[in-house]
Amino acid sequence: MLNILYSIFCPICAGTANSDLPIRFKYIFWQKIIGINRKVYWPVHFTSRVDGYKYILIGKGTAPGYMNGCYVFAKKDSPVIIGEHTIIASNVCIAGFSHDLYDYNKYPSKGGVQIGSYCWLGANSVILPGVELGNHTIVAAGAVITKSFSDGFCVLAGNPARKIKDVDKKLVIENRKTYSYYGYIKEEKFELFKQTKLDL
Repeated sequence: MLNILYSIFCPICAGTANSDLPIRFKYIFWQKIIGINRKVYWPVHFTSRVDGYKYILIGKGTAPGYMNGCYVFAKKDSPVIIGEHTIIASNVCIAGFSHDLYDYNKYPSKGGVQIGSYCWLGANSVILPGVELGNHTIVAAGAVITKSFSDGFCVLAGNPARKIKDVDKKLVIENRKTYSYYGYIKEEKFELFKQTKLDL
């Protein structure tokens, strides 16, 4: 069994070794052998939890839950969409939906969450339903994002979070590393995967 898994995933481990999110065999072990977050199509730490993976779309070089203690959840009418090369630190919560105010057994649609490319979500931050963050948004550690900042290029902090600084577009350096995987899936196979396995 281990030999079969190693032969399947060894090329992926090698292909991502120099990336910001290298796929290590320990992730494969916890996900594919032990079964924690088994169906999730990107590497997830065994202490993180992803619910509703079919309603979550990630970009290249992005893996919500790669760090420990994260919680990411979505449903059909409340998807989570995250762009490329977005960093998500430990203990981050990305909430695509929430409980109804009067009936906690109901989960009304809140429009999901959209996070742009080249964002950075600091440790213990929370992104609440209905929020859209534009490219190059930095969320400070412990911040609670309750409203959208769709223009991006800013630093957000506090609870509820507010913009504390603009990011100068002229000074931004975007990741130039070659990264041909969406999680465990090669770039050339991802469109078919998206059409057949995801429900967005």
